[in-house]
Amino acid sequence: MPDTLWFTRCPVPTATGIAADRGTLAAEFAPDGIAVRSLQDLPAELAGDHHYTHALPGLFREGGNVPALWARSRGERTRLIGLTWIEERQVVLVRAGSGLRGPGALRGLRLAIPRHEIAIDFWRAMALAGFTGALSPAGLTLADARPTEVPAPPGAAQWSAELAALRDGRVDAVYAKGALAVEAAAAYGAEVAVELDRVADRRTRVNNGTPRPVTVHQDLLDESPELVVRFLARLVEAADWAAANPAEVSRILATETGAGPTGVAGAYAAGGHRTLHLDLSPDRLDLLAQQERLLRAHGFLAAPVAVADWADPEPLRAARALADRAVVDPAPADRAVVDPAPADRADGPA
Repeated sequence: MPDTLWFTRCPVPTATGIAADRGTLAAEFAPDGIAVRSLQDLPAELAGDHHYTHALPGLFREGGNVPALWARSRGERTRLIGLTWIEERQVVLVRAGSGLRGPGALRGLRLAIPRHEIAIDFWRAMALAGFTGALSPAGLTLADARPTEVPAPPGAAQWSAELAALRDGRVDAVYAKGALAVEAAAAYGAEVAVELDRVADRRTRVNNGTPRPVTVHQDLLDESPELVVRFLARLVEAADWAAANPAEVSRILATETGAGPTGVAGAYAAGGHRTLHLDLSPDRLDLLAQQERLLRAHGFLAAPVAVADWADPEPLRAARALADRAVVDPAPADRAVVDPAPADRADGPA
């Protein structure tokens, strides 16, 4: 049995972030003498590497699907044990006063495709998927526009390279999503041309965070399956708690995302606190498979990932049963067991 379990999540709404904030993960395993630590307790370089590669056997990861699929395609022995679908405002931004509105207006435009010098450029993948979804209601594809590369300097703020290119007239449209994107768009004076959240077909919104996977290393699942089930049960409980506590969820989201109230309110739809539940339904697996095909078509994956084979539904089934028998709210003392680190900003809005 390991003496430490690790977790990592992206700075977005996650059941992991809520469970960490409430102290329930630490409280679950403290009687066993098992510490539960955030990956961000490690040196930044090592934490960032493990967050993307998932090479740490005792790690639970709830984050963007681009790094998760990339790690699996490179041969890392991870298993998919849950998926969430959380609507995070996804938009295509244009310069103020351009008059561009709707998917059809994107035909022929210079679309900002960022390039970051990182191991897996999930930012680039997000832009490609976002524009693919935005064009599709008009029956258009990327071939009907002009994808335009925008180099992003190391350490650049989220969306800043693309929005600077938009402001300077080097591109005509920028894909953005999430709470910090709301604030960044306002800072640059950009306007919304396409709001993907309003498209009825949610396949247009399949991207790095939709659906968002929870993964675990096969080694931990093989050696200590009961620990995996207990960890997942706390995420199930966190999602249930979130559904009944919208004000507290907003507070936690502000901490997790680093955005202010305006950004959080603008990015996450009313009722979003009720959508943190994990699922491995055929529908969500199909949506993830759509993302896998897009990533493979654009050269992000070293090898195909058979999503249905990657998924192991048994831990989540067992976790739901366990959560039904668990005490819903921990004692106040339990909440002080851990002081979770903020979510890893390196993964941006994944």
